[in-house]
Amino acid sequence: MHLDVQDLRNFYYRSTLGRAAQASIRGRLLRMWPTAQGQTVAGFGFAAPLLRPYLAEARRVIALMPAPQGVMQWPAGMPNVSVLCEETLWPVETGHVDRLVVMHGLETSDRPARLLDECWRALGPGGRAIFVVPNRAGLWSRSDKTPFGYGRPYTLGQVEAQLRDHHFTIERHAATLYQLPSARRSWLKAGPLFERTGRYLPAMLAGGVFLIEVSKRVNPTGGLVTKDKARARIRILEGLSNPVPKPI
Repeated sequence: MHLDVQDLRNFYYRSTLGRAAQASIRGRLLRMWPTAQGQTVAGFGFAAPLLRPYLAEARRVIALMPAPQGVMQWPAGMPNVSVLCEETLWPVETGHVDRLVVMHGLETSDRPARLLDECWRALGPGGRAIFVVPNRAGLWSRSDKTPFGYGRPYTLGQVEAQLRDHHFTIERHAATLYQLPSARRSWLKAGPLFERTGRYLPAMLAGGVFLIEVSKRVNPTGGLVTKDKARARIRILEGLSNPVPKPI
């Protein structure tokens, strides 16, 4: 069940807690992908808040928003790069995307297996993707006051196993949103301290969301691969083709 785009926009752009969550997740993403110079960057679900830093340097940025969620014009004050699309049929050429960010897409999808197949199709050779999913053990997945309280939360092992089953190679993972999912001013002011402290904790403990970076795995063709050694040349007729003069 996808959330409505209006609810997502109100949370991330019009609430103090949402802006704090946006800053935390985007900051962690930028530490993993500090640049996207000359690359095609796509986001699926509601990844638009994370894509803005790449607008200036990327070759192209695309914000794909699923039909059950709805679409909004983005970015504000600039030419629109967002598009409404079918969840498992994106208007993107095969192998066209260099970097893909999925947030509020996988855990809310009714067809996660087919969605992952579409992610794999869109990525090009050497392409990377980061999936942002709620941590089942975290506090954010237990509160329906935030978008991470909807859909299916994951353990780290569950989401990594699902990604491997769909031909992705796990490169690394991280966690963020260690602050409490509360709009109280005192907790919001302490948020940066929680985030700095959380970096030294194991990812599966208290982080509200996981960020899992994967690369596209292309399986070799079927069958057994054998390698034959090159045979030595037959030298029996070498004297005929290259006669050697007889000494006098």
